[in-house]
Amino acid sequence: MPNSKTASSCPKPEVRDGWVRKSSLDAWLDRYLPVPTQVISNEEYLPIPQTPQQRRLEQEIIARAERQAHRLGMDRRRFLRTSCGMALAFAAMNTVFGRFFHVDAAELLEPSAVTENKAHGFIFDVQTHHVAMPSQAPHADQDFLKALLDLRATAREMNPALKNRELRIEDIYLENYIKEVFLDSETDVVALSALPGTSEETDVLTPEVIYRSRSWINELTSSPRVISHGYFSPDLGQQNLEYMHAQMEKLKIDAWKGYSGVARAKGKQGWRVDDEKLAYPALEYARKRGVKNICLHKGLPFPGDPNWWNPMDVTHAAKDFPDLNFLVYHSGFKDLQEALPAAADGFKKTAYVPWVSDICDWKKKNPRVSNIYMEMGSTFALMVSASPLLAAHVLGMIIDAFGPDHVLWGTDSIWWGSPQWQIEAFRRLEMPDELMKRFGWRPLTADVKRNIFGLNAARVYGVDPEARRNPLPGDYLEKLRRMYKQSGASAPSNTQYGWVRADSLGAHG
Repeated sequence: MPNSKTASSCPKPEVRDGWVRKSSLDAWLDRYLPVPTQVISNEEYLPIPQTPQQRRLEQEIIARAERQAHRLGMDRRRFLRTSCGMALAFAAMNTVFGRFFHVDAAELLEPSAVTENKAHGFIFDVQTHHVAMPSQAPHADQDFLKALLDLRATAREMNPALKNRELRIEDIYLENYIKEVFLDSETDVVALSALPGTSEETDVLTPEVIYRSRSWINELTSSPRVISHGYFSPDLGQQNLEYMHAQMEKLKIDAWKGYSGVARAKGKQGWRVDDEKLAYPALEYARKRGVKNICLHKGLPFPGDPNWWNPMDVTHAAKDFPDLNFLVYHSGFKDLQEALPAAADGFKKTAYVPWVSDICDWKKKNPRVSNIYMEMGSTFALMVSASPLLAAHVLGMIIDAFGPDHVLWGTDSIWWGSPQWQIEAFRRLEMPDELMKRFGWRPLTADVKRNIFGLNAARVYGVDPEARRNPLPGDYLEKLRRMYKQSGASAPSNTQYGWVRADSLGAHG
């Protein structure tokens, strides 16, 4: 087994409050794998330590890649950045976790064989983020920015041309977001979503910046590529309604995004979307202005009282506002640590997954409620990288309760790097026979995946999936430089940009 750690001249990454930058860890280990082999976080939630299976997967990918790269006459890093390297990663996952992913033997040697597998059409990612530049958000929440400051890859180690470039947070700005999402993945359309601070002035990604990014990307391609979210915080009462009104007047709002566990009003910890006094006036305003989509961060609790993130308050609001759509972001998935034991047992003792099971059970008892949609951002990435069986089970449960036409594709990129690995994972994922027999879950057919990948979101947002969408022009960087002082885009990097537990260092010596 090659010792990747000694192959790199990068310093051992700095530990900060029990966290370590994933990109720095990868640079130190000279690793850069096509799929993550441990849970990554943007510090919204605490990632679990790398599991024994994930550690074995990491070793399996590296060992196989060394052999395959040698056969093809290239180094390991270059091989892992090819489509064959991506296929090899999923073949290794089948070895470690059991057969969950479709991989043809030819895909390990022929890039054209991988291309033939790409048959699920239009991809609409309804959850993506970048970070506003300081000039765009001079009062952005410094605690949150501090958490994000070193999230991105150390491009200097990846690209010799950048060796003398100062390391900054530029990789979480718009320039690299465009590269990761539109150049390094098959994503066709995205929703840009807000990142909240504790006030309008401290938002890390404001609706104004989202709208500017949306307009510019669509202008670059002369085609519809981006829709934009506004931000609402019902705990502020009348002030929130005024803020919503200002956004409607100045910006094109395609949906409202709310974080129910983030309160801006003094003395409050959070708010509920079924609060008739606080939240219902905001929903009525959205209805009046014709914005039907209400997106809510549910599950994956931020630090503090987790109950504010429980998705069950959506159910009552959905009944009271049948003409609005309620998009449950992260599918209400509470905690990977709580869900993994049941998956490790093969769901023999219990099939319960905290919060997801609750809202799915409610939906089956209320089949006439048809305006709740389950979004997969980060939830799918967390599960499929830690336990493909858990990912398949939760998908099966959601599809069974809500239907394949009420599940939305989201990746929470830019934190997980380019969304391409998640696209590949979902495209290749197969529903295990044991789950179909035991629980009655449906197969993940091509039609089901086409709906989830993009057709459902296209219907919800009124987007034409058949519309012509032009690629980003070759001189997009030059055009970006005219707008702001940024430079340089490296080649595809297989970099994952969030944070991992510092005990990852000990696992590697």
